[in-house]
Amino acid sequence: MKALIYAIESTSIWIGRAFGWCILILTFSVSYEVFVRYVLNAPTVWVFDMMVQMYGALFLMAGPYALAQDSHVRGDVLYRLMPVRWQARIDFTLYLLFFFPGMLALFWFGWEIAADSWRYQEVSWNSPARIQIYFFKTLIPLAGALLILQGIAEILRCWRAMRSAAWLPRLEDVRETGEALAEDAAAASRR
Repeated sequence: MKALIYAIESTSIWIGRAFGWCILILTFSVSYEVFVRYVLNAPTVWVFDMMVQMYGALFLMAGPYALAQDSHVRGDVLYRLMPVRWQARIDFTLYLLFFFPGMLALFWFGWEIAADSWRYQEVSWNSPARIQIYFFKTLIPLAGALLILQGIAEILRCWRAMRSAAWLPRLEDVRETGEALAEDAAAASRR
């Protein structure tokens, strides 16, 4: 079970890292548009559509990554005071009642949206460039499928915690700057 959880989690982390490069593309495209619009007085017709698609791709594909890193916002005022077994029971129940139905809907309806977009060879109506968007609409059901897969890992993680009374450690990818600084300060004070 542990190997399966970590295999799914590492897939989500890898995909999140890969799509994280959309930020770089987004940054360069915004900078380019600002330069040509305000310095050269020659705005583009395609950058806005590309920025929307890059942001959408980043947002969709960051979901499984954030779930794998347990970085979604949670109101855990009482939750964190509970024993691990109760936390796992609550998470298990909430995944079954809310998460999976929502992600199944995202996958199902996203599949319909993407299929229609491919059938019509849909293009953007936001600009005269008429950029093709059916490629990016394919990310909607893909994100739903990846979230379902990561949700299965989370359910297995909850099941394991209900049985062992301990959470399985997560695969580490990155740390918040504040956490890293606090750990460095604690290490320095011990020396």
